[in-house]
Amino acid sequence: MSKNYLGEFEELILTMVGILEKEAYGNAIVERIGKELDRKVNLSAVHITLYRLEDKGLVSSEMSGATATRGGRRKRYFQITNAGIAQIQKLQGQRQQLWGLLPEF
Repeated sequence: MSKNYLGEFEELILTMVGILEKEAYGNAIVERIGKELDRKVNLSAVHITLYRLEDKGLVSSEMSGATATRGGRRKRYFQITNAGIAQIQKLQGQRQQLWGLLPEF
């Protein structure tokens, strides 16, 4: 399978990182998917997918400063890269092309 191939869940997470912009971190992604799609996703699955997307160069990450509200722990924020933007634009174009081939029901 190609390194650029994205499964449905990877595409979903990549899209959410783009939507959330500078507020994209694990729990925020889980909450937004629940709100927008009425879909429950596992936080661990989101984190694994974010790291996989980072390995593919589609997102980058950085750690925030520690806060008292998190017991001194830091958050890892993700941001979509130019390659990630190009990938979701390509996927959108492919989806639109396929939708155009569907007969009217």
